[in-house]
Amino acid sequence: MRRASLFAVATVPLLGLVACIPQVERPAGYGTAPAQPYRDPPPRRDDRPRRDNDRPRRDDTPPQDIPGRDTGEVAALPAPRPAWEARPVSADAKTIPDSTYLVRPGDTLARVADRSGASMEAIARANDLESPHTIRAGQRLTIPGGRYHQVRRGETGIAIARAYGVEWSRIVAANALVEPYVLRADQRIQIPDAPGGGRPSASERAQAFKLDIDDILTGGEPALASNQAPARPIATPRRVLPSNAVVTAPARLASGGFLWPVDGKLVKRFGPGASGERNDGIKIAVPMSTPIHAAADGVVAYVGDGIAALGGLVIIKHGGGWTSVYGHASKLLVQRGQSVKRGQTIALSGDTGFADRPELHFELRKGRTPVDPTSQLPRS
Repeated sequence: MRRASLFAVATVPLLGLVACIPQVERPAGYGTAPAQPYRDPPPRRDDRPRRDNDRPRRDDTPPQDIPGRDTGEVAALPAPRPAWEARPVSADAKTIPDSTYLVRPGDTLARVADRSGASMEAIARANDLESPHTIRAGQRLTIPGGRYHQVRRGETGIAIARAYGVEWSRIVAANALVEPYVLRADQRIQIPDAPGGGRPSASERAQAFKLDIDDILTGGEPALASNQAPARPIATPRRVLPSNAVVTAPARLASGGFLWPVDGKLVKRFGPGASGERNDGIKIAVPMSTPIHAAADGVVAYVGDGIAALGGLVIIKHGGGWTSVYGHASKLLVQRGQSVKRGQTIALSGDTGFADRPELHFELRKGRTPVDPTSQLPRS
């Protein structure tokens, strides 16, 4: 009875919202993209209690919901757990002191790294060595001390960060990692200490478990073995890639640019809001179960509901450093690693996560930086 009454109350503002569709307010782009990714969501504004058994449904066929009805769930196709859950990491980093190494005849930088326990990249940075990292006998190399984790095949940056209780973004910065952010087996990466030195506090460890879009983009792919190639994109959601398959972005953004993923009313713009919260995308109000379309050709990098604030979520890599993000979906219709075309339906809209109403949260990112979508979308 309580659920029915909540639905009756929620229907009144929804009908008013639907009345204003398909009017689309599409303002000119403005503002400066924030330097850091979306991390702290605004408080949830509905009063629906979070249930312990709120999980994505894994039926072969997503449930047929009554339009406007909120099931409190995200329907998704059957798929394996994300790689950072399927492949745990042991926190067995080795700590080495700062030192100096005298290069021997026949040494390579990789051999120096193996002998010292530091990462090859850290040694190269400490000694201003440029690729191909040529060294000579008798040369003295500075070996930067610290904690170094040796990556195993299939490990992800997210899982490594969680094992040590350190935010993955800090590990990215400490190791100067760059796109496409795919680790390789046997690579050593430096694990930074907590701010101020020492091991992270309980609150810092808890913060490291908060997943965000930047984590997925930079730390979500499993490490490749030396003889392993990235997986080819799949053409249909009926084929499912294993968790340890690496998905890479297309080489370049397809011609034609981006299109609007839905037709609705823009209810929240990009950038800081009136109450001080920051929105890394835009929010578009649409009726429940409205088809959500891929903004451009690309490959699906993530499908799930691992970011609580965004509910049902699809992330697509388009090439050229571009990524699009689609949140608050009620049904997810694609698989990780699936190739999608511009305009293809990838999900159905909903009010999952911290949505204020049935709406789509839509982002565009260039590299790691959120970009105002309205500056890239057609104005007509």
